[in-house]
Amino acid sequence: MNFEYFVVKRLISAKKYKSSISAPIIKIAITAIAIGVIMMLVSFATGLGLQEKIRDKIAAFNGHINISSYDNNSSKVSLIPVSKDQDFYPEFTTVEGIKHIQAVATKFGVIRIEEDFEGIIVKGVGDDYNWDYFEEFLTAGKLPDFSNNLNDEILISQYLANRLQLEVGDKVPTYFLRENSERPLARGFEITGIYESGFQEFDELYLIADIRHIQRINNWEDDQVGNFEVFVEDFDELDQKGNEVYENTGSFLDTQTISQKYYSIFEWLSLFDFNIALIIGIMILVAGINMITALLVLILERTQMIGILKALGAGDWGIRKIFLYNAGYLIILGLFWGNLIGIGILALQKYFKLIPLDPRTYYVTEVPIYLNWDYILAVNLGTLLLCMLMLLIPSVIISKISPVKAIKFE
Repeated sequence: MNFEYFVVKRLISAKKYKSSISAPIIKIAITAIAIGVIMMLVSFATGLGLQEKIRDKIAAFNGHINISSYDNNSSKVSLIPVSKDQDFYPEFTTVEGIKHIQAVATKFGVIRIEEDFEGIIVKGVGDDYNWDYFEEFLTAGKLPDFSNNLNDEILISQYLANRLQLEVGDKVPTYFLRENSERPLARGFEITGIYESGFQEFDELYLIADIRHIQRINNWEDDQVGNFEVFVEDFDELDQKGNEVYENTGSFLDTQTISQKYYSIFEWLSLFDFNIALIIGIMILVAGINMITALLVLILERTQMIGILKALGAGDWGIRKIFLYNAGYLIILGLFWGNLIGIGILALQKYFKLIPLDPRTYYVTEVPIYLNWDYILAVNLGTLLLCMLMLLIPSVIISKISPVKAIKFE
């Protein structure tokens, strides 16, 4: 082992490489690995980040699983009320992995001001509502408080506020149609907060208010709501939990996951998995080919040394290990620079948001970054192992070298 270590140390010597004809090829191999790692990290971070960001925005307005009456016929507004007196509410104890459940109701309305008007959906929520997502979306004012008496506080989107020239503290006259009545019912709300999710499909529609307003407008009882929104702990188990929730609700209730409700969006998001896998495959292949080229050049350049080692009694596998150790060092060097540059770029985007995106196309205002040590370690270990496995085949050439011919080799 000491002899092998001495030879390896000589092989990876900077001075050796400076005067070596293999130096440019080695630099190219290290650069290829570094670029490959950067591309793989960026692919993982942006692909997973975009998936997570978009699904969180959809969940903010819909929950992960929606429980409603069959008679609502997939309408965006609540048509038929559902009683809150359910076995699964307020705690869904019959299904594991359920994080939260909340009761909501929605109704079409029209905001009418002197110069303009806008059609909206008023989403009524109560004291059980999870505001975690909207805390991140909040751009001005504060979140409304519906835990005490009925009040007129509302949360409106930045999109609607800009279109109607509204600000925090403004009064918002809103009109609702009632069944069996030709005259609309008016409600005066006060803006306490403005949010911006970046998901224009929702921002241009939703206004958040007290659910008791919806109950009164619809002449519902205090224990009647439009639907229930369920949040799961692990999004990867959404389909499984959706089936379990369906099996543990009454026969008159329907359940729908957001991946079913927004099928086209989630199909689009699933394409990112294929893109990530394709980029990883291409980058590892390119890095592997460059390392194979570098290894073959090193073997060719040190053919005489191989012949001398064989003449001294060194075995083929022992000599192969010397070159594989050397190749491993070069791979680790490339991984180091790739991680340093790649994680640096991702950190800059995550905290300074340097690269914007069009929310009308991507549903986000900037490139989202998901940083996690799991995939960072997986990229590094996977690259190292796969490249080393690819190098086992060309290293077999060492066993074909004759000591006599190698010593005479020039």
